[in-house]
Amino acid sequence: MVNPVNELIYPAASCVCAFAGAAFDIRSRRVPNFLTLPGICCGLMMHLVLGGWAQLGTAALAGLICFGIFLIFWLAGGMGAGDVKLMTAAGCLAGLPHVGNLLVSTALAGGVMAIVMALWRGRAKETLLNVGALVVHHRIEGLTPHPSLNISNSQTLRLPYAVPIATGCALALCLAAVQR
Repeated sequence: MVNPVNELIYPAASCVCAFAGAAFDIRSRRVPNFLTLPGICCGLMMHLVLGGWAQLGTAALAGLICFGIFLIFWLAGGMGAGDVKLMTAAGCLAGLPHVGNLLVSTALAGGVMAIVMALWRGRAKETLLNVGALVVHHRIEGLTPHPSLNISNSQTLRLPYAVPIATGCALALCLAAVQR
């Protein structure tokens, strides 16, 4: 039987890690390893201590799912490795029961923030055309980064993606509280 209080501890811990990552990402455009790697370990240990070996396994699976999905975006040149590691830590901390809400909430937050950023900067049409160019590029070239539409290009709009990750964690926590 799962302790209902523990079920809120996990997404809350995920929020703490993600909001710290967002603060670093906003300030320096980097998410440091000294935050993400201990976050992964802390999540796994927390699940082991509070839920036993089976829960450790499901927390590791949650982290692997988050890692695998975000790795695709890193390979395609759409996000930094720090974002991938932060999402992996968030997944390990939140655990498998929350990973679906975490991923969907993060994706929605990232999409909304990207649209707002494009509109705010007056680059909505350009952004839409770039999305089309990326679709064509990845259809032909696979997961290789686009030569100019990637995070290395300082001329493209770049969202510090730890912010949508933190927002996704907060939304997952709210959903967990409501579903309780």
